[in-house]
Amino acid sequence: MAAGAAVPRPAVPPPAHPRPAVPPPAHPRPAVPPPARAPSLARMVLAQTRAELLLSLRRGESVLVTIAIPILLLVFFGSLDVLPTGDDDRVGFLLPGILALAVMSTAMVSLGIATAFERHYRVLKRLGGSPLPRVGLLAAKILSVLAIQALQVLLLVAVAALVFGWRPSGQPVVAPFLAAVALLLGTCAFGGLGLWMAGALRAEATLAAANGLYVVFLLLGGLVFPLDRLPAPVAAVATLLPAAALADALRVALSDAAPHSTYTWPVLVAWAILAPLAAARSFRWE
Repeated sequence: MAAGAAVPRPAVPPPAHPRPAVPPPAHPRPAVPPPARAPSLARMVLAQTRAELLLSLRRGESVLVTIAIPILLLVFFGSLDVLPTGDDDRVGFLLPGILALAVMSTAMVSLGIATAFERHYRVLKRLGGSPLPRVGLLAAKILSVLAIQALQVLLLVAVAALVFGWRPSGQPVVAPFLAAVALLLGTCAFGGLGLWMAGALRAEATLAAANGLYVVFLLLGGLVFPLDRLPAPVAAVATLLPAAALADALRVALSDAAPHSTYTWPVLVAWAILAPLAAARSFRWE
């Protein structure tokens, strides 16, 4: 072999068992869907509002306090000549007080007791772990209360108009606006009281306190009997209560009557501001 000549390499024989080609999978892996978008705050609030309404309507004691008792009181006292107001303005005096009673029963008694037991059974704690924020939960509770109150107002006004022939005697343009403002302020005042009791007291104590205040406001709030019939010191204290202020404001709006006290609207506004502030400072979610 000549010097510098390349040595030929032996040919590599092919493998005896060639590797088979990998076939494509019979069932290809499905594409991963994109993550679902979180529902908006408005949709969550509406869903929670619907749940709050269903729970309220399923509780028999809540329906009794918020709907049945105000209508029964209106029919009972409106049919008997026991009020010192005369036959002409009996329902005109009674209806604003019963409307105030309906607001009190829904915003204070029903909301306060239900929220207290939700906190006791740690329902609020579980809701706190959901995507619904706390502000959304409070908004849902407020919307459910306003929806029930709208039903109460419609039923009570319908009973007063159909059964007793009542018609509002206030100014046609101003009266609905003033009545709506009074009802909204009353909702803030009594809702703040209910949430304050629910957040600061135990569930059993909230149950007793809410029902106790209900009776006190019914007797001393000028809802059924005029404040003029109370002793002067008691009447002076009663004019500072939110029930008397709300009933008086509704009478001024619906019947164009003179207010019982010159401090009716300031007292109502003060309760509508101070009660929710007290609830916000003392409320505990657990």
